[in-house]
Amino acid sequence: MVEDPLMVQILPDQPSSYTFSKTKSKSILLLIITTTLGLLFVVFYSNIELSSSGWNVKSSFRYSVIIDAGSSGTRVHLFRYWIESGKPVFDFGEVNYLSLKLTPGLSAYADNPVEANTMVAHLVDFAKIFIPVGVLKVTDIRLMATAGMRLLNETVQQQILEVTRKVLRSSGFMFRDEWASVISGSDEGIYAWVIANYALGSLGGDPFQTTGIVELGGASAQVTFVSSEFVPPEFSRTISYGNVAYKIYSHSFLHYGQDTAQEDLYKSLQNSGKGTVIDPCTPKGYTAGKKSLNDSFGILAEESRLTATVQAAGNFSQCRSLTFAMLQKGKENCPYKHCSIGSTFTPNLQGKFLAKEQFYHTSKFFELEEKAWLSKMIPAAKSFCGEEWSKLKEKYPTIKDRYLHGYCFSSAYIVSMLHDSLGFALDDERIKFAEKAGAKNTPLDWALGAFILNNAKARYDYGGKSRKNLGFF
Repeated sequence: MVEDPLMVQILPDQPSSYTFSKTKSKSILLLIITTTLGLLFVVFYSNIELSSSGWNVKSSFRYSVIIDAGSSGTRVHLFRYWIESGKPVFDFGEVNYLSLKLTPGLSAYADNPVEANTMVAHLVDFAKIFIPVGVLKVTDIRLMATAGMRLLNETVQQQILEVTRKVLRSSGFMFRDEWASVISGSDEGIYAWVIANYALGSLGGDPFQTTGIVELGGASAQVTFVSSEFVPPEFSRTISYGNVAYKIYSHSFLHYGQDTAQEDLYKSLQNSGKGTVIDPCTPKGYTAGKKSLNDSFGILAEESRLTATVQAAGNFSQCRSLTFAMLQKGKENCPYKHCSIGSTFTPNLQGKFLAKEQFYHTSKFFELEEKAWLSKMIPAAKSFCGEEWSKLKEKYPTIKDRYLHGYCFSSAYIVSMLHDSLGFALDDERIKFAEKAGAKNTPLDWALGAFILNNAKARYDYGGKSRKNLGFF
């Protein structure tokens, strides 16, 4: 249950993107606000369309909808595109691309799957505002769930998916049951890789001139890039775009997302023994009461079976050591020539990389510049972690406690993952943090990559699995 009141946030750098945080009791108000915003945008977008000299207003547009069911929230993506010379033309600018995010994620409905229908219905209603009624039945709508749902047992996954399918079947959109699914982490990585290289203009060109992706989400982390090494089949994916085939290493490290890793570390400290245990990943003076435990980790103190009292004593270096130990756990069981995280195969890094999601957000919080940003994160994080909680509250009065205290952990975890585990040098110019990429500042959202592959009819080889099983046309 999210305890914050309804919150509407219009992101200043992304006027076509909205985030709503709501309690379940606010559903009617949410729908009213969503509808009102939608009507305003219909007027706004109509004006832009008519005044854009490069557009033919008589063109026949096509539409596509993807619902990204992530661990922290569920976002609907609306795409408008057209066909020229028999090929689809994509534009992810504010006129042809919209998105709306609701929280919490679908996985939060594990105890009562039926309640997930309200959230999905709101997202569908939002999408229908912007898509002409006459083309709804030929507009595909898909729901793709990621790490939050992957963490649930399969029975609960299917219960939640069936609830969403009922909503989508009656939505008026073109929908097939297999289009609502829990996608694999490697698929998620592939989609993120596709949109990054599409934005950078390298998709369709030399495989070894492409850019890799490292993602740090809430429940999982992904590493995806073209490798010239032999990659075991379970980690290898091949896609074809245009006349070029790309052999890609892609793996999702489930349970290694920032939120899940931080929760696991805190629980391990709680259950490490009797007495007082030092937590170096939280600024000193911070007290985790019942509400803050629930806000930060989704657990209540009375449910956690405490065997130790955790005392915050922020220390970046010690936190880095703890997080590195988490990332290396099980490495002694590595059956491959090279494992960077746990016992999972990772080839040597090749080419350029973009670090996204929590890598980006933490770097922006510390106001880092892209050049040698990993190196610069260390002194900034040391200062932050070692500061008194009361002083941090004074310095960052607008940031909620559940986010603010987590930057000590996230900074140490990022350095442990990228430098200590994956092997990026601290001053490595090959890796940059990013939220958008390319000349058009295209958002690096994996759903855009999924849209491209679905609508460009790109061939996708997934160890013999059919396109139907992957949810493609």
